[in-house]
Amino acid sequence: MKIRKVKLDTRPQTDGIKNALPKVDFADTFATTNHQESLEVISNTVFGKIPKWISFLMKIRNGIVKIFGLKTEVSADINRKFEVGAYISFFQILSIQQNELILGEDDKHLNFRVSVYNSKEKEFNIKITTLVQYNNWFGKVYMTIVKPFHHIVVKTMVKQAYKAN
Repeated sequence: MKIRKVKLDTRPQTDGIKNALPKVDFADTFATTNHQESLEVISNTVFGKIPKWISFLMKIRNGIVKIFGLKTEVSADINRKFEVGAYISFFQILSIQQNELILGEDDKHLNFRVSVYNSKEKEFNIKITTLVQYNNWFGKVYMTIVKPFHHIVVKTMVKQAYKAN
């Protein structure tokens, strides 16, 4: 198996993701194995290589949510730097630590954070965690609609980072 869903509470208490949002309304973590590459390479592999069918879904999503005034634009700074404030795909880099990278974005309906974490375990050491905080009722409705797609999309993207030992 190249990927599996894991519980967020199995991660060490010192993780940056645990304190990334003041309130968490949705969370999930998917894990894969990769001891060959850095967090920068893994992050760019997971989020920088978007399959065509996911790009198609994102275009549909952006067309719909633009009506509600949600963010749909991607920064012009994508993948040019690996530093806090720059972007990996459509995620802004918020924090870079030795074993964890925190990405995220805030919008009027919800705030989200994504962690790319290397636990150094023998298998399933790379853990991609998503946290979402609803800012209003629309954030909750949005996540209810998006959640089934989120699981499929994230699993597909995390699989891209798999590297056998």
